[in-house]
Amino acid sequence: MNKAVKVILGIFVGFILLAGTFSGGFLVGHFLPFGGEKSPKTYAPPVSSPSAEQQGATPGELQTLFQPFWETWNIVHEQYVDQPVDDVALMRGAITGMLESLGDQHTSYMDPVEFKQANEQLSGEYEGIGAYVDTTTDYLTVISPISGSPAEAAGLRSGDMIIAIDGEDMTGIDAELVRQKVLGPAGSVVTLTIRRGDSAPFDVKITRAKITIKSAEGKMLEDDIAYVQVTTFGDKTTPELIATLELLMAQNPKGLILDLRNNGGGYLQTAVEVTSQFLPEGEVVLYEQYGNGQKDSYASLGGGLALDVPMVVLINEGSASASEIVAGALQDLGRAKLVGVVSYGKGSVQNWNALSNDQGAVRVTIAKWLTPSGRTIHQLGLNPDVYVSMTEDDYNNDRDPQLDAAIETLLAMLAETPIPTSMPTVTPVP
Repeated sequence: MNKAVKVILGIFVGFILLAGTFSGGFLVGHFLPFGGEKSPKTYAPPVSSPSAEQQGATPGELQTLFQPFWETWNIVHEQYVDQPVDDVALMRGAITGMLESLGDQHTSYMDPVEFKQANEQLSGEYEGIGAYVDTTTDYLTVISPISGSPAEAAGLRSGDMIIAIDGEDMTGIDAELVRQKVLGPAGSVVTLTIRRGDSAPFDVKITRAKITIKSAEGKMLEDDIAYVQVTTFGDKTTPELIATLELLMAQNPKGLILDLRNNGGGYLQTAVEVTSQFLPEGEVVLYEQYGNGQKDSYASLGGGLALDVPMVVLINEGSASASEIVAGALQDLGRAKLVGVVSYGKGSVQNWNALSNDQGAVRVTIAKWLTPSGRTIHQLGLNPDVYVSMTEDDYNNDRDPQLDAAIETLLAMLAETPIPTSMPTVTPVP
């Protein structure tokens, strides 16, 4: 399947009492002839039946099913107070509601702006302030500014919460919508109100820029350990990873650390290509399990540059989807130890289906994926072999006990000594 469309990309009684209270108010407001409402006993507008044109545009076998839809469409156009209504917004809202009714958080409608932004992120280029952010929190929260970005130049730090944008309070607004507001054309200025710890909120003016993200890069650490970080699984990841490994493996490292922390995923095929750099040809990387019982396998492609060097993989709660495919395969096949905390737990596969006339895309879950041993990690995540967490104090003071533990684990593997299953956070002596 085309890589561009296959994507992997968190009181009962009281409720009854409240429900009774609110439903009582609803009944009074809507079925008694006061409060500005029309009583159905005294006001019965004709049913807005589908027109011949609407019926003709609906396949015959679906006309009865779609009659309430067209009736509702006509009622809105005939009775809604603010006319004319936005037909495009109605259409997109109908698609959104249809997909939400499936109850799958990963099946959804992306409007044209969201679709464009999603593709830009996987291409490694976008326009904004340049920061990794957490959209699962009450306020959009900075994970880390990208090196050399406007966010870094403005002094944003890990843990900073964006509580207002250009003076507009973001309280109660979904963090993903806040993230979209932070994005904008290069050269434009945005004012972010930041809450940092217990300090008083303050404003930061940032000039947006074109952000180019390297999805794979690395360096040599002490003790002849190669360190490789993969931040997404996009268009440029495989060639960037190969270039990184060629440079590092030429230095004959004794061990290798693959950092997949805060990597939210990307293309499934790229995950297979990345895993193939560490496994011999023909090893199963994952299985896809479809609703009809069909089960497909994906195998490593061969030609890997780091097949024998001892490995440790870093994961955390932000490692999801394609990241979990790579980490799960390397763990199942005994190729690497996992260090960090339990990963996100996204074990499903989506297709992104572009809609006609640039009207966005429909993202649909088409399968569940399993690790080589047949494990499903959906809503469970991967359990690390060595559990090490990060504290707020670690982030604020640029400490990385997880990386420290990965190095210690790798050195223990090289020395063939027992590997501890957990390591405490080490606080350096001032």
